[in-house]
Amino acid sequence: MANESSNPVFDPKKMEKKWQERWEADGLYHADIDPAKSKHYAMTMLPYPSGDLHIGHWYAMTPSDAHARYMRMKGYNVMFPMGFDAFGLPAENAAIKSNIHPRMYTFKNIDHMREQMKSMGTMFDWRREMISADLKYYRWTEWFFIQLFKHGLAYRKQSPVDWCPNCNTTLAREQVWGDDRHCERCNTPVIKKDLVQWFFRTTNYADELLNYEGVDWPEQVKTLQTNWIGRSTGAMVTFKTVVGDHDFDIFTTRPDTLWGATFMVLAPEHELVKVITTPQQKAAVEAYVEEAALQTEIQRQTVGKEKTGIFTGAYAVNPVNGEEIPIWIADYVLTTYGTGAIMAVPAHDQRDFEFAQKFGLEVRIVIQPEDIDPIHSGEMTESVPARGAMVNSGELTGTSGEDTVKTVCDWLEKKSLGHAEVQYKLRDWLISRQRYWGSPIPMIHCPKCGSVPVPEEDLPVELPDDVEWKPTGESPLKLHPTWKHVKCPVCGGEAERDTDTMDTFMCSSWYHLRYLSPDYAEGPFDPDEYDYWMPVDTYTGGIEHANMHLIYTRFFHKACRDMGITKGDEPMIQLRNQGMVLGEDGEKMSKSRGNTVPPDELVEKYGADTVRAYIMFFCRWNLGGPWSYNGIEGTSRWLKRAWVMITQEPNNVDNASKKTIRGLRRKLHQTLESVNRDYEEFEFNTIISSLMELANYMAQSKKDGAFGSEVWNEAVDIYLKMLAPIAPHIAEELWEFLAKPYSIHTQAWPVVDEEAAKEDEITLIVQINGKLRDRIVVPADISNEDAEKVAFASEAIQSYMDGAEPRKVIVIPGRLVNIVK
Repeated sequence: MANESSNPVFDPKKMEKKWQERWEADGLYHADIDPAKSKHYAMTMLPYPSGDLHIGHWYAMTPSDAHARYMRMKGYNVMFPMGFDAFGLPAENAAIKSNIHPRMYTFKNIDHMREQMKSMGTMFDWRREMISADLKYYRWTEWFFIQLFKHGLAYRKQSPVDWCPNCNTTLAREQVWGDDRHCERCNTPVIKKDLVQWFFRTTNYADELLNYEGVDWPEQVKTLQTNWIGRSTGAMVTFKTVVGDHDFDIFTTRPDTLWGATFMVLAPEHELVKVITTPQQKAAVEAYVEEAALQTEIQRQTVGKEKTGIFTGAYAVNPVNGEEIPIWIADYVLTTYGTGAIMAVPAHDQRDFEFAQKFGLEVRIVIQPEDIDPIHSGEMTESVPARGAMVNSGELTGTSGEDTVKTVCDWLEKKSLGHAEVQYKLRDWLISRQRYWGSPIPMIHCPKCGSVPVPEEDLPVELPDDVEWKPTGESPLKLHPTWKHVKCPVCGGEAERDTDTMDTFMCSSWYHLRYLSPDYAEGPFDPDEYDYWMPVDTYTGGIEHANMHLIYTRFFHKACRDMGITKGDEPMIQLRNQGMVLGEDGEKMSKSRGNTVPPDELVEKYGADTVRAYIMFFCRWNLGGPWSYNGIEGTSRWLKRAWVMITQEPNNVDNASKKTIRGLRRKLHQTLESVNRDYEEFEFNTIISSLMELANYMAQSKKDGAFGSEVWNEAVDIYLKMLAPIAPHIAEELWEFLAKPYSIHTQAWPVVDEEAAKEDEITLIVQINGKLRDRIVVPADISNEDAEKVAFASEAIQSYMDGAEPRKVIVIPGRLVNIVK
């Protein structure tokens, strides 16, 4: 059974070095196209090269690795690549602070982190590594931008943007955090600034992004994305000013309340404000606009905030009834949502009601709720729900029911006053960043020809190395003496490059495609590799990316599909999210709190397999939890006990009873059955608890004489195969010790023997009128007739029945007998 080396020493450091070197030399984890095998493309979210792996990286990567290993042993051709999301502000900030070039900073960190990742014992195919800051990668990021531009999906406009004055760059909505609206990177309060920016038309795909047919994604992610996209159905209605006949549109989800609009409200930034404000109101309006500009959108929309506003002096005509109603400005209306103008219906909207009460504006009821007595505006202390029949609504008075909104929309279209419309909270993706360390935007601005793309044969637009860093953080590309000055590719005249770079989410929107062929020079990926490997079968990572990376990468794939670059509707079929590892104090890990866990030190002390196993054991992977140094000791002891159980022969070898052998095989296949289920469900903690329990059972069976038997050998074989994805080095070392063929990681996953897994006995529940009255141990294959007999033979049941005849007996096979008395 074993090789000549008996009782080998448990030395994690030695065995990890041995096997990592051999696996790499043998190319054990190389994944190549094999038409004879079903493929499984596994990915975990790539890290930013900050310099050191932290325990959160291990928590994301090693369970994902275990699942990929499991799928490989199940017979799939598994590709599990790794790379680095290498552009971004941290490297640029480090360059400013330490006077080190971002390229040097980034690639030095990558070299260090790559070696740390190899110490995990993961099955990453390092031949497929991609680095987003590598020229051979961002050359194709630029190419994708040009394709989006050529197909009308990239455009440039002036827009108010969130701006970090410390980082000197724009921020996407997702990068502005907290009620105080601070920069996610440096915590500096964010301000508004008007800049000419590049956008991608993500809104073109809003409806399709709400469709999750054909994908296996967590409900929480789908809900987060659905709320972020924010689809609303309603009507777009055109109002006109009384003076000047200026048109302006409002979007409402409740067009059936139009007759209750008693005033209009514009956002202070609305373009009409300067045009329609009367001379008498000009000073007050300008002061209010300045005051509103100092507030954040969050502050302006805070629930319970005292309502403020100023009358512009102008009036609009309500198109449904011809009434002239006053136009106000108020900070609770935003230009970034809807049209920046609203009709105010104070009877049926609480914000409008509070505003009307404060400024003495009319409240008119136009919906009579079905569940309350007729209401009168003069008696109202708050708005009332807009559920019920339309009242005070002209020819539509009396309209009610589920189709009321559609009825009103049809009426508006018939009268040419408005039309049904769908709107979204989702905004087009702002991708311009005023920084150096990012993929250049491959556009040239010519005074004569406008914005034109760099010819594809001139790609890549390479970042210059000879740049000067300003303490202000201003982009060196803008200040470079020569880099931005070029000839227009259309007319040959003097022109300038775009000095912005792309949002790093652009780089991470397509990295799964570059893994297919990172050195391919004829395109962003090799079509043959794409046809075999895509789509990604399993993608793992943090749920915090639901409304950023995961929306952007879906948009990118769909846009590329429509441009004929990719195929299919979704880039990733299965998504699974891990939770977060907290410090021992239950708080988020941070250096300032002093609660971080250095994985390198743990590997040095316990070995990589123990760290891997504890990471998968200490909490449910999708939930996370606080780290425990005491807990890892227990995991270490389990692996050592398993080692001893397999490597050391018992002092006395007795023949085991049939009951011992039968019990061992039953426990083995029951464990395999549950471990199979848990690998499929990413329930790593219960996999390990099952293996711990089985190890204890096997150790007892060994004492009872099972050692050396056919069933014992089967148990050891299956145990190591179940262990291999979790603790790959220990499993490989023990496999070799048993003189098994190299490598355990290429062995077929064991098959459950369902007959062996069956229990010999079960506990039969006996009820009378649905209440538990007895539990009886019976043979597992007991018939319904015998189950009845056993139940009525029970002394407890006879006592409860007290001689009464049952009216009915219900038997659920293998579970219970319910006697209806």
